[in-house]
Amino acid sequence: MDRKRFLTALAAIPLAGTAMKLSGLSTITDPLPKTERMPVLFLGHGSPMNAIVENEFVQGFRKVATEIPKPRAILVVSAHWETRGTQVTAMKNPPTIHDFAGFPQALFDVRYPAPGSPELAAETKRLITSTPVGLDQSWGLDHGAWSVVKHLYPNADVPVIQMSIDHSLAPERHYALAKEIAALRDKGVLVIGSGNMVHNLGMLAWDKLNEPYAFDWAQEAGDKMRRAIINGEHTPLINFHAQGRAFDLAINSGEHFLPLLYTLALQNRDEQATLFNDKALAGSLTMTAVRIGKA
Repeated sequence: MDRKRFLTALAAIPLAGTAMKLSGLSTITDPLPKTERMPVLFLGHGSPMNAIVENEFVQGFRKVATEIPKPRAILVVSAHWETRGTQVTAMKNPPTIHDFAGFPQALFDVRYPAPGSPELAAETKRLITSTPVGLDQSWGLDHGAWSVVKHLYPNADVPVIQMSIDHSLAPERHYALAKEIAALRDKGVLVIGSGNMVHNLGMLAWDKLNEPYAFDWAQEAGDKMRRAIINGEHTPLINFHAQGRAFDLAINSGEHFLPLLYTLALQNRDEQATLFNDKALAGSLTMTAVRIGKA
């Protein structure tokens, strides 16, 4: 399958201050003052080309940044960093990773020089008690992180770290692990899951690139996912392997769906989930994004 051809075409669809220092994060429960509770985001990131083109999706990313408080720091769970065990990036200056091939040079020229935060990495490690967490010094920011965060905060003035997806964990373990970092929301940290809800690049409808839901199974899965999110029904989404053929085809590899569970796990009872960028493309991919927070 020509992944590069699809991702380039997808991204080309036309329109239808200085970071706060986080030295206190290593003792986040004491000296760092509490902030207004930050929302949580899931961003359908789609093609890496979204980093450098203008379309309705990047406009949606920019718009949501104007609607939420500016964070002290960002923690991203990206579909593109899978590991054995859980890792968090802990370097002061994470490199921009171009984890793709065959795209225009202009995309490889992009750098997103946001600082990292060893302090936030250490605090994330402290909060997670269910599994060991490694402090990574080699990964950086992959395109699941920088291609979307650069639209939210183009000045790269907010520290960013990533937390990996441990591919050995069952979905319910990912959901439970995410709950352990809930305290970060009250300290000015924006948690972002970055992936795609419906994501089956092997069944793309090339002749229907701009048309939603070329397949009944994709529409069925997408509709059920949206209803569950809006209604706060997380159980069927956690148990996505038990939802039948439509979900099996929509989530043919789980790494793009699991970041959604990290977002949903942080929803409190008094918080609503709203959708934006809610569009299906080429039959088997959705760009749907989710914002969770008080109305």
